[in-house]
Amino acid sequence: MQSGDWLSRRDVFRAAGGGVVLGAGASAGLARGRDRKGRIRQSIVHWCFKSAWSTSEMCRVATKLGCASVELCPASEWPVLRKHGLACALAGIDMGKGPPFVRGFNNPRFHDQVIAATRKSIDAASEFGTPCVISFTGFSAVDPDDKKSPRISRSDGVRNCVAGYKQIVGYAEKKNVTLALEMLNTRDTSHPMKGHPGYQGDHLDYVMEVINRVGSPSLKLLFDVYHVQIMDGDVIRRIGQLKDAIAHVHTAGNPGRGELDDQQEINYPPIMRALLANGYTGYVGQEFIPTGDPWKGLQQAVTTCDV
Repeated sequence: MQSGDWLSRRDVFRAAGGGVVLGAGASAGLARGRDRKGRIRQSIVHWCFKSAWSTSEMCRVATKLGCASVELCPASEWPVLRKHGLACALAGIDMGKGPPFVRGFNNPRFHDQVIAATRKSIDAASEFGTPCVISFTGFSAVDPDDKKSPRISRSDGVRNCVAGYKQIVGYAEKKNVTLALEMLNTRDTSHPMKGHPGYQGDHLDYVMEVINRVGSPSLKLLFDVYHVQIMDGDVIRRIGQLKDAIAHVHTAGNPGRGELDDQQEINYPPIMRALLANGYTGYVGQEFIPTGDPWKGLQQAVTTCDV
């Protein structure tokens, strides 16, 4: 794609404001959002771009790019999404202290807290029409604030997760909301959002053991291609094996959790085609950390995944 194909950030918001005639290159860029194949429903992940854009600006970007959702957006901002005719494909949870993936269902000392937070998110998601609420196993440390804390064994972690999810999954079923349990990588130590050393659910088979033992249609897998590539690889084969369990998909380039460009190793078009071939109808959330112009990165990512 040539540099002249990109809209600048200024062009996007001048266009969104109306009353300004766009140049030929900018008009072509806006047309691409309308002319996409649209077989993959795409979503912008809020936390990755909130330093660049307000929620209103992000909604305008989503509309220009043909994305149907802004996800992991605070529930207080959902009226902004509704104003722009957008969905929130995936709701977050607020654990009140630290990242939500640290204190999870694998640790009985956090069950009351995580179940209450999950119930609150289920209620909000049900009211807004959000199909999924994100969920996590949690870290293996008994006390995540103590580096010397003893660890929860992997077998105990599974048992604890199953016991915890069975206390809330029936409520999710009644509300027609799916809990999307995410596998995260524990290998990348370079950045707190590029890898998560200490997270217990760091392999697909481990997370799927929890999901299968709970045995509910309202507990499924959040298949993050970036994390899966780092820990397990074999992405397309695993999509086929787990097709009935996948509730939501995330993207990012590896290594580095950057853009979906030719400087990283994951070949996204065949992965998107594999999702379609296996009947996937959910959302694909663009969850990369921009290393350059966020508009350019998003336009490239959306185009790459529009197969």
